[in-house]
Amino acid sequence: MNKRAGEELNALKIFATVASSGGFREAARLLHASPSGLSDAVRRLESRLGVRLLNRTTRSISPTEQGKRLLEHALPALEELDNALQAAAVSADRPVGNLRLNVPVNVARLILPDILPRFLQAYPEINVEIVGQSGLVDILAAGCDAGIRYDEGLEQDMIATRIGPREQRFATAASPDYLNRHGRPEHPDELLKLDCLAGRFSKGNIELWEYQRGEEYCRIEPRGPLIYSAGGAADLGVAAAISGLGVIYLFEEWLRPHLDSGALEPILEPWWLPFPGPYLYYPGRKLVPPALRAFIDFIKVDSQ
Repeated sequence: MNKRAGEELNALKIFATVASSGGFREAARLLHASPSGLSDAVRRLESRLGVRLLNRTTRSISPTEQGKRLLEHALPALEELDNALQAAAVSADRPVGNLRLNVPVNVARLILPDILPRFLQAYPEINVEIVGQSGLVDILAAGCDAGIRYDEGLEQDMIATRIGPREQRFATAASPDYLNRHGRPEHPDELLKLDCLAGRFSKGNIELWEYQRGEEYCRIEPRGPLIYSAGGAADLGVAAAISGLGVIYLFEEWLRPHLDSGALEPILEPWWLPFPGPYLYYPGRKLVPPALRAFIDFIKVDSQ
């Protein structure tokens, strides 16, 4: 590769990083360079191509139509090149490299603490970055190697493998003091008469509470004195429930320490609805990065 070709390849990598990270400052952090240096490199690339690749404002940076077309063709090739370089540096028994995972808050809090420390101990030459983000995410646009989501949140055209528990449940609970004052419901419909502490999803909708016992299925729209951001502010909802403000509906694993300590009392347990656990998902490309391949193999063995 001649010098000019090498410079253009480097400029293309810089442009792709700036576009995917949303700005020169974040790209500079990822590439360990200065924002001004990256800006100059992109301007030189634009000058050589004779087109504008980025729309720049004081608040945001986004690719132009020409920039989007360039990214569409260049990103797969850049990823394959990066994966090939990583693979060339990997010995058969010591994978190295970086692994960036996009996960919802509950997974980061409830599932990864049991898996990640053991993985990093087994592969000390792999560095892992966890990006906590709820809702649907384009993991490639977010600069991540893989994501973890539940069935309804999986992107299309992705390979998925189970991670963590095969089955989970949402639990319903309140403080013993609150239940002594307001009664203990025996049917989900009775929750409509109680103070419910509700979670709101990132899209703005309130999380509905679902129950099933035998063939009977119920869905409750919770109402009460507190609405918290589902995931990110769930601990505030737990604290409110413990203080006696009302009833909470959350992952059983999240509430388990407080149920075991007696700070919260389970209610309607025969109605708790099980659902499948989460999946690790990643693009179905031929060459999987070594660090991701090691993680996939690790969780497959771990789940056996």
